[in-house]
Amino acid sequence: MDSFDFDEVFDDIEEAELQQLERPTKRQKSTHSENAQDELDEAYHQALAERLLNDKFGYATFRHEQAGAIQRVLRGQNTLVVFPTGAGKSLCYQIPAIAFPELDKADGTREPDVAGVTIVVSPLIALMKDQVDALRKRGISADSIDSTKSWDQLQIIYGSLRRSQLRILYCAPERLNNEGFIETMKYVPGGIRLLAVDEAHCVSEWGHSFRPDYLKVARFVDEIKAERVICLTATATPRVTEDICKAFKIEESCVFKTSPYRPNLQLHAQTIDDYTGDPQAVLNMMLGVRGKSESDKRFEALFRFLRDHPGPTLVYVALQQQAELHAEVLVGEGFNAAAFHAGMKTEVKTRIQDAFMASQIDIVCATIAFGMGIDKPDIRNVVHWDLSSTVEEYSQQIGRAGRDGQISHCMFYLTPSSFYLREVFARGDLPSRQALKRLMLDILSHANGKLVGEVFKLSQYSQGRDFDIRPNPLSIVYAILELHFGLFRAVTPEYSTYKFEATKAYYALKSDNSREAKAVLTYAVKRVKLYDIDVNAAAHAMGLNRVDVVKKLNQLNERGAIKLQTMGIEHRYVILKKLPETDLEAVVDKLYADMASQERDAIRRGREVMDLITGPRCYALSLAEHFGMSLPDGKTRCGHCTFCITGKSVRAPFRPVVKTTRATIQEVLKSTSVRDDPRFLARVAYGIKSPRVTLLKLDKLPIFRSLAHHDFDV
Repeated sequence: MDSFDFDEVFDDIEEAELQQLERPTKRQKSTHSENAQDELDEAYHQALAERLLNDKFGYATFRHEQAGAIQRVLRGQNTLVVFPTGAGKSLCYQIPAIAFPELDKADGTREPDVAGVTIVVSPLIALMKDQVDALRKRGISADSIDSTKSWDQLQIIYGSLRRSQLRILYCAPERLNNEGFIETMKYVPGGIRLLAVDEAHCVSEWGHSFRPDYLKVARFVDEIKAERVICLTATATPRVTEDICKAFKIEESCVFKTSPYRPNLQLHAQTIDDYTGDPQAVLNMMLGVRGKSESDKRFEALFRFLRDHPGPTLVYVALQQQAELHAEVLVGEGFNAAAFHAGMKTEVKTRIQDAFMASQIDIVCATIAFGMGIDKPDIRNVVHWDLSSTVEEYSQQIGRAGRDGQISHCMFYLTPSSFYLREVFARGDLPSRQALKRLMLDILSHANGKLVGEVFKLSQYSQGRDFDIRPNPLSIVYAILELHFGLFRAVTPEYSTYKFEATKAYYALKSDNSREAKAVLTYAVKRVKLYDIDVNAAAHAMGLNRVDVVKKLNQLNERGAIKLQTMGIEHRYVILKKLPETDLEAVVDKLYADMASQERDAIRRGREVMDLITGPRCYALSLAEHFGMSLPDGKTRCGHCTFCITGKSVRAPFRPVVKTTRATIQEVLKSTSVRDDPRFLARVAYGIKSPRVTLLKLDKLPIFRSLAHHDFDV
């Protein structure tokens, strides 16, 4: 799409009109032709957006195609923005959010107390918090609704919404399952002016990080009657772009794309081949296991790169133990490095992230858990030690380097078992057909006897353990059953168990005459140290809603009267139509076919990354074309990637593949009595963990990963 140039927008408009910068009244509109009126509106929108950009954010001009996207939103059109990481996507919804009250004032169509709100659907609590803090520092009223908020904090937020004092509200996509939230949003004074969908590629089943809850965002838009939608992503292929546009009814003229090419990023690649004939030694290298010599010569290339390119650096690895090993080895070589992964305590991760942002730590060795929302302008290097899961992920991660415009280096190491880990991740998500059928029978048993419109409850945690399905593919199964088959709809989950430890202040509850207090005092039963309370029974006996008793417990916890513990999340679903019992096989077949297709797609995506790095062409050109774009001025070479510099393709690493024999399979069969699922046994032999593997402790046996260098399909 063409960007809007500021000077061109004001062609054919009188200077006096520009100086007034007032939106035309309805009386004035009648004196202009429709086209002239559109130009005048655009001029007003552009001038207002430019002023807010300068006054609130301190920037003189818009970048990329920000101005064009903002124009579309202010005109009430659904819009898609595909900009590289760090290119200022958030301004495309923040500027309109604070512009709406001024537009209302100029129109005279709304009172200030019905200004509405902009909702931003965003996947990470930490990212939401950073955005809210940044907006508040600029004097913009913003907040977020997430699991860290207390009941009192939520009441303050809802009060601000009722008084039209909140301009921007962030929430996670999972919040859209909450009936109370949906109902509240339906009745916000002034309505939902704009719904911004951050990381919008998650809505596509062909996206590189598909999240089932994102599929429900489009339904939420219709339910709350949002006036307009803006979708934002750094990584949308043409196919994903098509999916997003279809889901949110976005016209082609409202799609704004900017090439992912960044001339200051120098893309490098190197093959590390230290294969000695021992497949296990190669596997140890990938899994973060130290070699016997402890010399770690396999890291010498990394040491040289980091010494040649000093500065803040991110080293991406696939596994948590790798992050720790790399940090340990780098520290031993005199580098100022730390590990970061999802298995660490929150306070530790926060400390490391803050130290890196403050340049107190030079190098972070991390899994993909680190980076989203990191806005450190002077990251000089991004290193990939393992094969990225997708080209999109690779593009997103290198986009964290060099945001200050200075030369930065992105090194991709190809190691002998690079593709093995990608295959482990991909093949671990496909349950067996037997498991899917048992899952469906279990769902039917929970819903048995329930009528359309009634609610049934179950524990996805228990189902994942019982039927050997990982959390993410299990959530995808439920999303397919909900959205493709229309069988039921997810509503607000509940905790099944409430326990608390009483403090001295708890006993003051006796003077509280409310029914909620009486429910807690009467139905909380002391065991040893902790009290148990059946919230449903207490609410029913006292003629209360369940939420009333839960609210009281939360209030007591916030006041320090009790130390509340909740556990056992139960997912709740309202039945939309009679669940299938006779054609169950057809449902299972469709589920399995869909998920098998996703497995094949995940493996293909990993190969695309390998092909990009080892292909006979410029990396920057291949990357741009992956997203349906090109290099500036029609160039076919960036001039500074490894291929452009050497004129040669990087050789793919040698990966040993061992022939599978009856004897090797017999070793696996001897170690376990499991015979109901051949795919499960193959995953054990290949080294793929799952709930059932952990439960049976098969990952502790020699057979686990014993056939890792064999062909999985064989």
